[in-house]
Amino acid sequence: MDLKPPKRRTATIDNGETGEDLVLATLIGNGDDLGPLVRHAFEMGRPEPLVQQLKHLMKKKEVEIEDLCKTHYEEFIRAVDELRGVLVDAEELKSDLSSDNFRLQEVGSALLLKLEELLESYSIKKSVTEAIKMSRICIQVLELCVKCNKHLSQGQFYLALKAVDLVEKNYLQNIPVNKIKIVLEKAIPMIKAHIEKKVTAHFNEWLVHIRSSAKDIGQTAIGHAASARQRDEEMLERQRKAEEMNMAGMDFVYELDVDEVAEESVLKFDLTPLHRSYHIHTCLGLQEQFRDYYYKNRLLQLTSDLQIPSSQTFIESHRTYLAQIAGYFIVEDRVLRTSGGLLLDEQVETMWETTVAKVVLILDAQFVRMSTATHLLLVKDYITLLGATLRQYGYEVSSILEVLDKSRDKYHDLLLEDCRQEIENIICNDSCDQMIMKKELDYESNVLAFHLQPSDIMPAFPYIAPFSSMVPDSCRIVRSFIKGSSDYLSYGLNSNFYDVVRKYLDEILIDVLNEVVLNKVHSPALGESQVMQLAANISYLERACNFFLQYAAQLCGIPVRSVDRPRAGLTAKAILKTSRDEAYLALLTLVNSKLEEFMQLTENINWTSEEVVQNRNDYMNEVVCYLETLLSKGQQILPLDALYKVGSGALEHISSSIVAAFLSDSVKRFNANAVLVINNDLIMLESFADERFESTGLSEVYRDGSFRGCLVEARQLINLLSSSQPENFMNPVIRQRNYNALDHKKVSIICDKFKDSADSIFGSLSNRNTKTSSRKKSMDVLKKRLKDYN
Repeated sequence: MDLKPPKRRTATIDNGETGEDLVLATLIGNGDDLGPLVRHAFEMGRPEPLVQQLKHLMKKKEVEIEDLCKTHYEEFIRAVDELRGVLVDAEELKSDLSSDNFRLQEVGSALLLKLEELLESYSIKKSVTEAIKMSRICIQVLELCVKCNKHLSQGQFYLALKAVDLVEKNYLQNIPVNKIKIVLEKAIPMIKAHIEKKVTAHFNEWLVHIRSSAKDIGQTAIGHAASARQRDEEMLERQRKAEEMNMAGMDFVYELDVDEVAEESVLKFDLTPLHRSYHIHTCLGLQEQFRDYYYKNRLLQLTSDLQIPSSQTFIESHRTYLAQIAGYFIVEDRVLRTSGGLLLDEQVETMWETTVAKVVLILDAQFVRMSTATHLLLVKDYITLLGATLRQYGYEVSSILEVLDKSRDKYHDLLLEDCRQEIENIICNDSCDQMIMKKELDYESNVLAFHLQPSDIMPAFPYIAPFSSMVPDSCRIVRSFIKGSSDYLSYGLNSNFYDVVRKYLDEILIDVLNEVVLNKVHSPALGESQVMQLAANISYLERACNFFLQYAAQLCGIPVRSVDRPRAGLTAKAILKTSRDEAYLALLTLVNSKLEEFMQLTENINWTSEEVVQNRNDYMNEVVCYLETLLSKGQQILPLDALYKVGSGALEHISSSIVAAFLSDSVKRFNANAVLVINNDLIMLESFADERFESTGLSEVYRDGSFRGCLVEARQLINLLSSSQPENFMNPVIRQRNYNALDHKKVSIICDKFKDSADSIFGSLSNRNTKTSSRKKSMDVLKKRLKDYN
């Protein structure tokens, strides 16, 4: 039952009720506090009306309470009726469950009886099955015994042992009849002992025979490896030609010749006695004993084979020695693969490790004694054939080939030393003059052969190359080094030895060629033109690095396109680029030194001249002529970026020299006439800079730059000293626009030295004095503000 909040009610006025009664009824109806009203009633001496109203309200509330109780009573009666209905339903449900349980018990009793009968049937079936199984075992054992007796009577020992082995492994422990089991236990050892004696002698004869055949087996296998190598080289050569012709846009028909090789001809040796002996011993249960016997005897043979014959040198006997080892392990591989467990992988691995350790020691000692590359290459070639042969049989030959890696370093050291001597002779004797080629054949052998051509168009002859003769001569030596390195590294530890060739190629280019060239660059006897030619030569040697990589790729049998990747280049290329920059710095040092000889401004300029000179100084004519010659030479042989570096570096040095002259301690003071003289020289130099920047084609490459910009510091200084209002230098906007290259401290020092010429007798009557006085005042203001600023 929802209880609603009492609504605000208003007291009604009945006949005979006063206004106070109405107020009291209203307060009571609204549930307000009656304290003030009661106090007021008693104060007025009229409590009876209040009492009457309260009684009336009490009666009214009693009526409401009776109505509320009647309403809840009816709901409670209904709830009790519903609960009685639920109890009735529960009784009915209980009765249904009882009847269902009774029926289930009747059905379950019958099923339990059936289950007991089924379990009994299964027990009987199991007993019958076991009896049949025992009978079959006895029949099978007796049949095997009959077969064994037959094989023994016919001398077929292996088949007899197979029958005995089947009885022993599969039936002996499971025979249900004890008498049969006892007879078999006594007969089996006697049969095994009889057969063992018949097969041991044949195996001993085979051991002697197989050792004497090992050398021929090894030589035959190595011969087949050599033939396969020759076929691979021919195929790679055809592939290389096809690639070159394809790159040239020519059609090439690639033919694949397949020569059938009788692989089994390498393996013509009989292992039947070994297999028969091992299988019989296995059937006898003596396989471990036979394994030990075989392993120890073969290990003794191997120890004897690993001894170097003392009657011959290693160069004479290394082929026979290595062939014997190859034949031995070819036999062991066949035994391991076909004998069904006679040899373990660990045993073969142990024999191989022993052999490798011994051979490595021998090769190390022999290689130390070898002093010629021919002997190194001869032994290396046969060792790689041995490795190629045994690798086909699964042997790890990397340890032996690592010896070749050690000799590889020795071999390349000898090659590098020979190449160093040749390169030093070429570079030291080079005159640093541009190479002249009179015939097309000379152009092909010196330029095209090393991809040094600037374009694919054949030039007119005689052709003057931008490099000297040291470039193609050095390239020939490097090419021969690549060929020698490739010949030695082929068929070594790494089938892909391109990276190793590239490593040694980097070594000869960096440690030999680059070092010798840098020594020549820093030679004090060289002049500017020679250093410039060397810088140009280095740039062409850098370009030749691409040819060296392609040539190495061809010899290593990898696609040429794989060396064109960005990360596949030579480190030497970056080193040569650095050396080229170093040569440019050396050239700039020489150029700047020469410019300083021309520009002795403190001596060539009269800093306090009273006369206005309009003509240019002679030293500036010499500077311009020198720069003209330098840039003309550089334009012929240097790339544009290098030409820009040389030109901009020289002009920046001139600009710095002009500013340094003003700052020099030997210049105590100067006047406007000296500034005017330097301004005339600077104008001449700026005109030359603009003309050369355009004529050399640099303006098309460096659109945002110019040679004039290299003179900006000197120009801004001259403009400041020539300005009618030099104090504007302290204006941030004007300074950023017109004098952003000048330093405050330098300007302050220079301005302190700036003194106008003294006024002449009639100077006060001239207009010039007025301008000079105004500029002097502005200069004085600038000097003061610079001092305050600093």
